[in-house]
Amino acid sequence: MRDISLSISWREIANNYFKKSSSWIYHKLDGTDGNGGVGGFTQEEADTLYGALNDLAERLRRAAESIKAPASVSCQLN
Repeated sequence: MRDISLSISWREIANNYFKKSSSWIYHKLDGTDGNGGVGGFTQEEADTLYGALNDLAERLRRAAESIKAPASVSCQLN
């Protein structure tokens, strides 16, 4: 995950896909439980993260495809 960690809004992933705080997902990514103990993702959480990253990848692909159109077509940021 290191190669994408600065490009991803982990806060948004935590909020939108897990309904959790950004500190929660940062602890999970670090492999801790938030109290200094060993943690990490459960299998269910890993499956949710897998789906979230694939959803984001698809949204990025659609955005990239939208800019392949002629320059006269405007790109909307919403």
